[in-house]
Amino acid sequence: MDITVLFPVLDEKLRLRRGIETTVEYLRENSPIPYKIMILDNGSTDETPEIARQLCQEYKEVEYVRVNRRGVGVAFRKGIEESRSDIVGYMDIDLSANIKHLGEAIHIFESCPDIEYINGTRFGRQSVTKGRKWYRRITSKGLLVLLKAVFGMKCTDAVCGFTFVRKQTAQRLVEASGDEDGWFYTIEFLLRAERMGVRILDMPVEWQEDYNTTVKVWKTIKNYLVQIYKLRKEFRKEGNYVKKN
Repeated sequence: MDITVLFPVLDEKLRLRRGIETTVEYLRENSPIPYKIMILDNGSTDETPEIARQLCQEYKEVEYVRVNRRGVGVAFRKGIEESRSDIVGYMDIDLSANIKHLGEAIHIFESCPDIEYINGTRFGRQSVTKGRKWYRRITSKGLLVLLKAVFGMKCTDAVCGFTFVRKQTAQRLVEASGDEDGWFYTIEFLLRAERMGVRILDMPVEWQEDYNTTVKVWKTIKNYLVQIYKLRKEFRKEGNYVKKN
């Protein structure tokens, strides 16, 4: 068994080196399985490509892939396509989710062969969230309530920025999901997994707010509402999804 950790990035010259070095150091000390780290560049116009190439020269575990389209969704799909590992997943380059959870995820996949999907959650009973701004708490909770009301979502978070999946399951989910390029793709990915009967572990995480985030909150919310409407129509057309055997 091996794992590929994906880092979608866009103009991350200030955080890229620290995020990759921290992850490499952690995995060298704690991973019992082979690993790769893939930087997926969504079309950066700053020094991100140069820093990424330097990191590839310094660390044999690191790979750089230029995506040339913006959005976490397109980067996630590209990473799944490029990865040759048994486990593939993504984290935020700011490491908002504590790096220790990466080791926990690896252990779970090794010891629990029935678990196919690990979904990080900031809203589980054992989750710890620090520094969350009030308006982002409201929007995150609002999105969660909406997803549960519209789709009956069982998981307690949909956009934590910590998702790992067995490769074969990830490929099936990519085939079933649409082609939205932004954050909503990761939401559909999770909702599709629930509809397909994928065995998901909703894993509580320690999560630290990043005050330098490049996410445009209100623009993102507007897009979520549009995509929720479209996906609801799609699910209605599809009817009851035929679960895996």
